[in-house]
Amino acid sequence: MSVIEINHPLVQHKLTLLRNKDAETKLFRETLTEITGLMTYEATKDFKLKDTEVETPIMKTTAKILADKVAVVPILRAGLGMVEGVTTFIPTAKIGHIGVYRDEETLQPVYYYCKLPENIAEMKVLLVDPMLATGGSAIYSIDYLKEAGVKDISFMCIIAAPEGIAKVIEKHPDVDIFVGKMDQGLDENSYIYPGLGDCGDRIFGTK
Repeated sequence: MSVIEINHPLVQHKLTLLRNKDAETKLFRETLTEITGLMTYEATKDFKLKDTEVETPIMKTTAKILADKVAVVPILRAGLGMVEGVTTFIPTAKIGHIGVYRDEETLQPVYYYCKLPENIAEMKVLLVDPMLATGGSAIYSIDYLKEAGVKDISFMCIIAAPEGIAKVIEKHPDVDIFVGKMDQGLDENSYIYPGLGDCGDRIFGTK
């Protein structure tokens, strides 16, 4: 298991655009998709390949294609904003959904929905959520996927608090975590700071 903070200049530049409180919904949504796409390169660098025969305009040759089936599973609702960034580069990926929200009083994850692709246990799964704060929703979702038989899970988020990272590592040391930026921490309300606000509201324009 490893925690990979993606310090690519383009990711950091675009993350600054996301943090800007004056960024409008369209810019926020498009920039989130772009960052996710850039992060997908890093998250898939160890994916296995297999040989296939292809005919070019010149001749037949042996080339490489992805060997594993891939699924992207967003944690609803904010995770939906990252799906296009992944599927742009892995268009054959199946898409599942896990609905979990954080109770604002107890800070505990509350489950409300799940729909996963058939045979997901045989797939490499990219679990996505823009923000990893307390770690509760991520841990619950990883638990759920493992109970469904999934053995190969990577978690990808845009920003994370050290507290959330530590909890996920403690509970699921076999899951790789890819993060665009490790922020300073959690405030008294368990919100990430400096953060970027409520990602779901900013993606969908609901506040």
